[in-house]
Amino acid sequence: MTQTLVLKPGRDKAVLHGHPWIFSGAVAHEPSRAALGSTVLVQSHSGKPLAFAAYSPKSQIRARVWSSDTSRPIDHAFFKRRVADALALRRARLPDADTRGGLRVLHGESDGLPGVICDLYRGIGGDAWLVVQLTSAGADKWRDAICDALTAATGVANVYERSDSDVRALEGLEPRVGVLRGTAPPADLAIDEHGIALRIDIVGGHKTGFYLDQRDNRHRVRDAASEARVLNCFCYTGGFSLAALAGGARHVVSVDSSAEALALAQANVAANGFDASRTEWHCADAFQTLRALKAEGREFDVVVLDPPKLAPSAAHLERAARAYKDINLFGLRLLAPGGQLFTYSCSGAVSSELFQKIVAGAAADAPCDAVIEARLAAGADHPLRLAFPEGEYLKGLQLRRVG
Repeated sequence: MTQTLVLKPGRDKAVLHGHPWIFSGAVAHEPSRAALGSTVLVQSHSGKPLAFAAYSPKSQIRARVWSSDTSRPIDHAFFKRRVADALALRRARLPDADTRGGLRVLHGESDGLPGVICDLYRGIGGDAWLVVQLTSAGADKWRDAICDALTAATGVANVYERSDSDVRALEGLEPRVGVLRGTAPPADLAIDEHGIALRIDIVGGHKTGFYLDQRDNRHRVRDAASEARVLNCFCYTGGFSLAALAGGARHVVSVDSSAEALALAQANVAANGFDASRTEWHCADAFQTLRALKAEGREFDVVVLDPPKLAPSAAHLERAARAYKDINLFGLRLLAPGGQLFTYSCSGAVSSELFQKIVAGAAADAPCDAVIEARLAAGADHPLRLAFPEGEYLKGLQLRRVG
């Protein structure tokens, strides 16, 4: 029998409006015997059934809503429907050619599956892997049902788990990594992105092995890079660097603190037949390197700043704001007149408005003037639900220096 979680008076509005998170402060009565990740019936204080949700007694997010349809159970059929809906949405929004190498199949709350991430990587040779990351108690409990739904809907037999995010500890969950279905991915798996061969590291790389959310933004850099001097900071395995080279960049400077990531980036350059003499690599701290390049009198036509998450939560905002301002200050100072800055934040705690304000402050201190060429976001396979603004984690600006 499904146990019940009762909300405090007046705390049902968010659920009624479609928000998937129920915080502990909104709960009047918790289920007495519900296990971690089990399905509970969420009720208003007056007893009205509102939703089925996954219960997480150790988290500040006490429950995550699976569905507001309380007439249908949360079972294997539910996950099959959710996966089918997610794939249908992507077919409607994306041409196949854009995503033949990699596709975000499931994007958590925005696909009605809180804590469930799945990326599909299809190697140039044709073999494919689904990489899942389960970050919530409910997702962890329904692991097998989720994998069954994914393999059936996509026809991909290989599933690898990368549930090693720190956020699992907040749910009372241990990290889990390994093969769930089929075979392990090879170390030399390469995918095709807009005609560029990119080797990715599913087993040991960041997130699920690569940053598919920047696919469209890498193509923007490619379009801007003809005959350009390009600086790519926090380059990881060189996605933006490869895009710039494919776009005809004159010279590309790439900076990252990971020697392993830079080695893979250089291997990607060689695999695509690009002229290595057009590249320059710095295994160093990007903050220090930006200052050093300015001190050397270097100048660039395109600068890319794509740092890791600097504000994991609102408690880190002040420090993160200083860091974002610092790198954008020097990024702008290194831009030649008419040059373009592609700058990003993947911190969910930093809103688009705050990010623009930080970058504007950096421009004022540089000092330089710039116009916004475009506001940037994740690709169309990373949908954003209207009722879940927290899903807008990646935001960016394409700026052109004027004057």
